[in-house]
Amino acid sequence: MHFDLQDLRLLAAVAATGSLSKAAATFPVAVSAASTRLRLFEERSGLTLFTRKSDGMQLTPGGHLVLEAARSVLAEAQKLQETLKDLVGQRRITLHLAVSTVTNNTLLPAVLGPFLSNYPEVDLQLVEHRSVDVLRVVRAGECEIGVYDGSLINEGVVSLPFSTERLVLLMSADHPLAAREQLHLRDALDYAFVCLPAERAMQRFIEELALNLGMPLKIRVRAPSFEAIAQLVAQRAGIAMLPETAAHRAAQELSVRWVPLEEKWATLEMRLCFRGWDALSSHGRQLVSYLSGQ
Repeated sequence: MHFDLQDLRLLAAVAATGSLSKAAATFPVAVSAASTRLRLFEERSGLTLFTRKSDGMQLTPGGHLVLEAARSVLAEAQKLQETLKDLVGQRRITLHLAVSTVTNNTLLPAVLGPFLSNYPEVDLQLVEHRSVDVLRVVRAGECEIGVYDGSLINEGVVSLPFSTERLVLLMSADHPLAAREQLHLRDALDYAFVCLPAERAMQRFIEELALNLGMPLKIRVRAPSFEAIAQLVAQRAGIAMLPETAAHRAAQELSVRWVPLEEKWATLEMRLCFRGWDALSSHGRQLVSYLSGQ
């Protein structure tokens, strides 16, 4: 049989309002036109969809089944319409990502460019958290996707591998620790540090590590970025803990040296997390597939 989306929309409107005249007003079309469209739809389907009464229109048992199927078709049609708008850039899409400091400053900037180029309708909003809070906001639905330290328990989310990063100590080339091949954090706590602002997730992590060792961090100065920290370290303002990616880049441009940390926590197995594949938007699925290489 033949029908179009307007037939299904009229069916849904009459069922919702219980009145042909009220349903017609929502389109808007004349009541007579709505009545004719509904009658023809019933004739083509061979079904009586509504019982006409003085106090309104009620779905028949067959009408309930048709309405359920009609709503499903209308929902899929709406998804298709939104997808078409996305593809021609008529609708902006914002994806919310919860990320750690390391991910935000070293790993994601290097890989997000091609994705944003392929999907010009997408805007990304990155919110920086400690890894434990990344998991919390993703579970709560406050962010669609997260990147966190994979050593944490990840109950309540789907987890996929993303990347590996290592934390190292950065110092000026002539610093007393620069000749060492490896270090423990405890070895460095007698020296002054150049740090990120106190509210940054990675900085809170570093200061908690020092407190757990019973030696609070000696903070000489705070700087807004890894690049600014490296500049200060090169000028002998102090030493710093940085991701190896940032430290390696600094060592190519400045008179600094980085030394690996021996602690297990210094190697970060970064993983993607999200509540479930069905909970992701279509663009969220594309981003997860892109970042996970699937």
